[in-house]
Parts: sequence; C-alpha cells; structure tokens
Amino acid sequence: MSAKRSMVYVIDDDESVRRAFGRLFRSADVDVETFSSPDEFLSDERQIGNACIVVDIRMPGLNGFDLMKGMADKEMCIPVIVISASDDVQVREHARELGAVSFFLKPVDDQALLDAVWWAISGAREQAKTKDK
Repeated sequence: MSAKRSMVYVIDDDESVRRAFGRLFRSADVDVETFSSPDEFLSDERQIGNACIVVDIRMPGLNGFDLMKGMADKEMCIPVIVISASDDVQVREHARELGAVSFFLKPVDDQALLDAVWWAISGAREQAKTKDK
C-alpha cells in the first residue's frame, strides 16, 4: 500500500492566484485542489492527513476566518496557512488565535510558501503519529 500523496487546498477568490499556486504546487510534485470560496471547500469531505490549506483572508461572502471557524465546527484538523494583501497586526493575531500555522503577505515568495507547506504537513503528520501511540 502506498503512502498518501501530499495535498494542498488553495482557497482564494482570485482566479489568477489559484492558477499560480496550482502551478507552483504541481511543480513541487504536490497534489493541489483549488476553490474560489470557503463554502465550496467546506461543501464536501476532503483528505485530512498529509494535507494543508492555503487561504486568503479577505474574500466576498465567507472569508478565511469563517473557514477556520467552520473547520473547527466540523473538527477538521488540517494546518492552515493564511495569505493576505494587507499587513494588519489584528488580522495576523486573529489568524493565529484561530490556529493558522503561518501568515504571508501577498505577493508571496514561492520558496517560502513551499517551505511553510512542507513544514505544516510534516508537523501535522508528526502530531498524528504521536496521537496514535
């Protein structure tokens, strides 16, 4: 039985951002699914293990904070990396309070984002192993 491939879920209302991140993650041999809204992401079951979410904070309708609250309500434990076009201290603090593992200001440095994704996925994997013992 082979191990699950790593999965990144990109949630952003900007189609060009979704396309760019999709190309970035596929180039790093990571599976990626993109969504234009938190509603779209939360509407179905997703791979939990070996996965990470990259989400924009400010979107029409539900935003990145709403996504993290919805995940908590559904007990979905997937590491979340937040991206935002504005560098607001309160936004950063609120994202951390809701469990975000990293925060990036747009435009995002590709290598820094890849490093954060690998770190988040490996940290979640280690946490799951510890719980299983």
